[in-house]
Amino acid sequence: MIDFNSTLKMAINSLKVNKMRSALTSLGIIIGVSAVIIMLAIGSGASEKVQKNMESMGSNILTVRSASARTGGVHMGTGSKPTLTMKDAFAIQKDINNIESVAPVSSETKQLMFGNQNRSSTVYGTTFEYLYIKNYEIEDGRGFSIEDLRNSAKVAIVGSTVATELFGDLNPVGRTLRVGNVPFKVIGTLKSKGVSGPFDQDDLIFIPITTAQRKVFGGDFPGTVGQILVKGTDTDTLTDVETEITQLLTKRHNLSKNQPKDFEIRNSAEFQEKMKSTVQTFAILLASIASVSLLVGGIGIMNIMLVSVTERTKEIGIRMAIGATSRDIRQQFLIESFILSLSGGITGVLAGIGITLLLAFFVADMAVKISLFSIILSLGFSGLVGIAFGYYPAYKASLLKPIDALRYE
Repeated sequence: MIDFNSTLKMAINSLKVNKMRSALTSLGIIIGVSAVIIMLAIGSGASEKVQKNMESMGSNILTVRSASARTGGVHMGTGSKPTLTMKDAFAIQKDINNIESVAPVSSETKQLMFGNQNRSSTVYGTTFEYLYIKNYEIEDGRGFSIEDLRNSAKVAIVGSTVATELFGDLNPVGRTLRVGNVPFKVIGTLKSKGVSGPFDQDDLIFIPITTAQRKVFGGDFPGTVGQILVKGTDTDTLTDVETEITQLLTKRHNLSKNQPKDFEIRNSAEFQEKMKSTVQTFAILLASIASVSLLVGGIGIMNIMLVSVTERTKEIGIRMAIGATSRDIRQQFLIESFILSLSGGITGVLAGIGITLLLAFFVADMAVKISLFSIILSLGFSGLVGIAFGYYPAYKASLLKPIDALRYE
């Protein structure tokens, strides 16, 4: 029996004899591994980006809003007739357990003006708790005070997009803008949160909800609100909080058990879990499609190794005649297959990392994340492919009889 080191040297020398063929044989593995690295990086980056966007919009949030109203049995659309009031928000804050904050909110699109600049943005009438629930941070100035809400003060907090578009290089704090025809003093600006999907989280302005109801929005339903945001203490108790709010509002709105609810509650935790699950499934799908290239590369290795066995039949016969066992022959061809696959895997990893970094550099807003797990997985899979697809040619070579092999032309 020949020692392993000698077998390894012979396998490497055999591959060096046909350098071009060896390189082309590894090409399928290189493409497959690089594709897996790129797809996993894109999938992981997208998942992380979605997670950050979700966190920036707040966590453990229940959104209570008016349900579809009916007139003569006809649906009038969600929220067409507001059914929630400020008193409902106060009752939730007072009577429901396991909640941190409650914020009533109403919103409309209004024209904002400062000097000769104007733009159309969303105006939110709410309380100071809303900023905490939705993870908005004050960058300059201050937030709303209890006095602002109690006195229906004409004060505003503006997002970074509004600040830039209306005020340019000027500091908005202390200056006066107009919301429609109503003047508002800017008391604060918000830190930028960026874009989440189609929604610019900075293209907005906050005013006290009491001011919005009395001086800006008007409307036929005084004291009503468009939504009530509720932030729970943790995800585990959020479903119980939702049940308690449903029971409370059902009682407050004098609804019977069989009567349709005039409100609906959306659970942000459930939506976030669905989004994360969808993105993760998409990432796995991308990696699975890319891994098909690895299988194709493995088939290429098997084909070349079978050709190699045929070409080297006489060499195998000579080795067996001077003492090599079937195990030695099988081991040599397995080593050759493994080296071809692993070298292709290493090259593919380097190529995949390089292409991923180039994509991140040249493609705007593309989030990528290269993980050690994806590298180890790709290398391990490429080595496994080499062994799996190289075994049959190696086994076939080991079955040759020395006399038949020496006679082969």
